[in-house]
Amino acid sequence: MNKLYYDSAYIKEFEAQVLSCQEGKKGWEITLSATAFYPEGGGQPADTGLLGNVRVTDVHEKDGQVVHYTDGPLPVGEMVRGVIDWDRRFQHMQEHSGEHLVSGLIHQRFGYDNVGFHMGTDEVTIDFNGVLEWGDLMAIEEKANGMIWENLEISAVYPEKDELDAMEYRSKKELTGAVRIVSIPGGDVCACCGTHVERTGEIGLVKFLSMIHYKGGVRISLLCGKRAVEDYERKRDQVQKISVLLSARPGEISRAVEKLKDEEAKLQEKLVAAYDKLIASEVRDIKEGDGDIFILEPDFEAIQLRHLVNRLLEEKKGRTVLALGGAAEGSFLYVLGSRDGDMRRLSRELNGLLNGRGGGSAQMAQGTFFATKDQLQAILKEKGFMSPVPCN
Repeated sequence: MNKLYYDSAYIKEFEAQVLSCQEGKKGWEITLSATAFYPEGGGQPADTGLLGNVRVTDVHEKDGQVVHYTDGPLPVGEMVRGVIDWDRRFQHMQEHSGEHLVSGLIHQRFGYDNVGFHMGTDEVTIDFNGVLEWGDLMAIEEKANGMIWENLEISAVYPEKDELDAMEYRSKKELTGAVRIVSIPGGDVCACCGTHVERTGEIGLVKFLSMIHYKGGVRISLLCGKRAVEDYERKRDQVQKISVLLSARPGEISRAVEKLKDEEAKLQEKLVAAYDKLIASEVRDIKEGDGDIFILEPDFEAIQLRHLVNRLLEEKKGRTVLALGGAAEGSFLYVLGSRDGDMRRLSRELNGLLNGRGGGSAQMAQGTFFATKDQLQAILKEKGFMSPVPCN
């Protein structure tokens, strides 16, 4: 089979004869006399496109043959026209060449090896076997983009054995036979079978998104070329929308957010103080006693319900206390506490009666009941709970 993508990564259309066609698990499996469809491998996804009137959905290499997975059959012996999904292919070329440039520069400066590479649908990730700081990565990004703007030639050749033996190049594994070497002057020399752009300028740019510690080294995510520009546009739109919402210039939104967070923290302090006063007032109005009581406070969240239960138990106003708050129509948040009872058992019992879910410790349990207000009050009355205040 003639692998046209090694003759030129820029072949978008070609003609070839169908050598075989059989139905498989992933659709129809077709081999051709020649192909420009790149098979998945080396971290690079397969090409997609058209063969005649059928869609190529995936491509893999098996025993030296490139197998095209399609959504329909083609007659064996027929000459067909193949058309590559060029936008997808060129995106992969930009990303693969950008990855080589970045990996080569990191290897030169820090001696780290690229031990993992994946072109995903959202980003490219590269794994290195050493630790970097974000500042190191920014210096690499600046250097890589400088070399992109120099528009350096990228070569892909098969050196003779003597020349290859004398050459220093990156490779993830020991190689035998003919080895394809992809080179960027001053940037990288690496064994690779993927498709690449002819000059660094076609990469457009590289932009790092994030870096995390991973298996003793780091995992870097980045974008190249058109996808990096599209990412910038999405983020610019988001910044513009946030800028309008905050009534702040785009360059000042972080300061505006900090101010908003400070204001929110102050409001939260005031809200906590107000709830504390409300809880203190409510507890003060309840007589001390050893009965089982319940209190319904529709505006309370779980944290206020816990505070209410704790205050009532501390002041011995109720042996077992059930505080209920609003969750949504037909449901109630609950917190259940006691000075001497087992709240796990009681919580399970009430959950069964009120279609609830939740649990906790022997001293306190919490969750949600799914019932109407009338159902709730009827069940609680049946279980001996009394309300010391009128239900809201």
